Amino acid sequence: MIDLRRPRPAWTAALLALGAASAEAQIPAAAHAAGASAPVYVRNADGGVTVRATPIAAPLRIDGALDDSVYQTTPSIDAFIQQEPREGEPATERTEVWLLTDRDHLYIAARCHDSQPHRIVANDMRRDGRNIGQNDNLSIVIDSFHDRRNGYEFLVNPVGGIGDSQITDERDVNRDWNTVVEYRARRDEGGWTMELALPFRSLRYRSGEPQTWGINIRRTIRWKNEFVYLSPVPRTFGVRGILRLSDAATLAGLTPPPSSLNLDIKPYVLGAARSDRAVDPTFEADHDGDAGVDAKYGLTRGLTADFTYRTDFAQVEDDDQQVNLTRFNLFVPEKREFFLEGQGIFAFGGVETAPRVGSTFAPINTPVLFFSRQIGLLGATPVPIDVGGRMTGKAGRYSIGMLDIRTGDEPDVGAQATNFAAVRLKRDILRRSYVGVIGTYRSRSVEVAGADNVVFGVDTGLSFYDSLTLTGYYAKADTPGLDSHDHSFRARFDYEADRLAVKVEHLGVGANFNPEVGFLRRRDFVETIGQLRVSRRPASMPSVRRVNLELGLDYITDNDRVLENRLFQAALRTEMQSGDSWSVRYERHYEFVPQAFRLPGDLVVPVGVYSHPFGVAVYTLGSQRKVSGEVSAGYGGFYDGTRTDLSYRGRVELMPQLSLEPGLAFNWIDLSQGEERATLGSVRATYSFSNQMWLAALVQYNSTQSIFSTNLRFKWEFRPGSDLFVVYSDGRDTEDRFRPGLQNRSFAVKATRLFRVR
Repeated sequence: MIDLRRPRPAWTAALLALGAASAEAQIPAAAHAAGASAPVYVRNADGGVTVRATPIAAPLRIDGALDDSVYQTTPSIDAFIQQEPREGEPATERTEVWLLTDRDHLYIAARCHDSQPHRIVANDMRRDGRNIGQNDNLSIVIDSFHDRRNGYEFLVNPVGGIGDSQITDERDVNRDWNTVVEYRARRDEGGWTMELALPFRSLRYRSGEPQTWGINIRRTIRWKNEFVYLSPVPRTFGVRGILRLSDAATLAGLTPPPSSLNLDIKPYVLGAARSDRAVDPTFEADHDGDAGVDAKYGLTRGLTADFTYRTDFAQVEDDDQQVNLTRFNLFVPEKREFFLEGQGIFAFGGVETAPRVGSTFAPINTPVLFFSRQIGLLGATPVPIDVGGRMTGKAGRYSIGMLDIRTGDEPDVGAQATNFAAVRLKRDILRRSYVGVIGTYRSRSVEVAGADNVVFGVDTGLSFYDSLTLTGYYAKADTPGLDSHDHSFRARFDYEADRLAVKVEHLGVGANFNPEVGFLRRRDFVETIGQLRVSRRPASMPSVRRVNLELGLDYITDNDRVLENRLFQAALRTEMQSGDSWSVRYERHYEFVPQAFRLPGDLVVPVGVYSHPFGVAVYTLGSQRKVSGEVSAGYGGFYDGTRTDLSYRGRVELMPQLSLEPGLAFNWIDLSQGEERATLGSVRATYSFSNQMWLAALVQYNSTQSIFSTNLRFKWEFRPGSDLFVVYSDGRDTEDRFRPGLQNRSFAVKATRLFRVR
């Protein structure tokens, strides 16, 4: 029987032994005002943590050196606790943190001692660099509403790379959210140091003072593969434990400024030249100029209104190429900054658009009711966005999201002016649970000419104890002419502890369910999923951290209960103390194909029933290595033939300024009607001149579409929130491999300037 009682934390004895404070000690309310005599750090008998920010009279100089006198007169916080590899024990390397505040800023500084500083892993100094989380780093999460479920994350590494993110419901992470923050880091003979100045106006929080927030800090010591926390988080939650704002410490001593005008205005100017030989009529060197503006206004300390006029996304990186070996739609993630901010509020039904790290089984058929790539894009072709507005944030126990966008005509691709709208409302209940509703609207239906498309849904997420979650939704589409089988539902049970995980899900999507401001991989099906994981940490194998045995069954029928897909999976996954991991997986597929469909090349899968096994082996090289990433190989049946897969995607460490991320995937398909090879290759290279200036290149080749593309981007953040972009892109047809033909080319220069009005 599963014991759902919340256990007494295993680390309690270790915490009390640190002698940071007595079990009965509490930070008094008077400490908010500036009581310098109040302790900066307290742990109670249950392991809960309370910390206080120390007021300072003058702003800090942010240079990463920690040479201001305040660091000698203010005690540091240094009792960090391991999550991995030895849960509950003190950290093996000392970490000192200072929390300071003045009228306009929250300052966070740290000295990360290291007994072997030459082994520190730090090779990405770009802001929002893709590899910062795989370096030695300090992750700081802030819950400014103290609702123990939503917040912000700031991730800093030893060479000054930083990533800032939004956290929603302790699950959804928007890593493309950016705010104004000042930061510096330095390495020395004793480890590394960092300073971060966070303007209060860069965050959202309740009105009134003094304030009580939530905060947690995790240090990653990558060469040891060790994770240590200010406020301990059970190792059950792995690397995602930093998102557990319900386990964060309480931060007192803050007196942020009262509401002001709080208006940000960000105009842009753009000059571009484009050529396209793939359209009719073709055009060469079509010069164009444009200008527009984004504005952000703080309606309250919790609610923010955004306005955009003539939105442009010239600086956005090209989409990653994919190969589709199924009869269903591919999911392409959003990369445009305007739509990324606040997107977690619009998440519905407990759906995660990216699978959890380390998860062998990742169901992907759940509809996404609001998917912003439906706005301003027709396939991969941009459609002009004329004007739009959005309101997101918190009002008491309610999370609110509203969006309305109008796109313009684009005769070359057949796009007509269309209005898109979405409304999302969630109510916090219990300790970490919610109920919510969502509505979306599109003025021109894709499926029914002359009609509107409306979708409405209700959902809930109920979290009990540390490991049990129940989620579910019901949604209905309303499009004239599609009046039956137009609903979808989902119910999911999820118990996830360190040694045992059990997941059961039931999902249904009607034949006429069409969320046209969303994403739908397939329709007209009922899916039932069962998953089981059993884990052990073998003491007799010191090089092994955890061994996982995983079983899964995915059973899909149409709405008439005719079996369409059945997938059984069994996997053995081993996590090493070094940071490496490996897994082997056996799959048994059954698929009924009701209509013939085309694979890459000239291969066609005919109507029929297919059953076959498939095996996969994966080895992951930990980020402490000069060459890291994932190598995988697979072989087995594929419809009426076989398929062989071989791939590598990872990173090659050259220097902190230069990162190289190669990717290569081969799929050899051998069917009764012939053979086909699908090749996907890419190289992403980034050179950082400084933390605010970088040059990036993405080169991709996709044999199934005969495409070779290049995307070069230069970015200079010449002042906080203000940027200069220079972007070059081209695409070539590789039908003639010796003389690739140019299909399209573009060159753009874009400048933005942030004005902050108090």
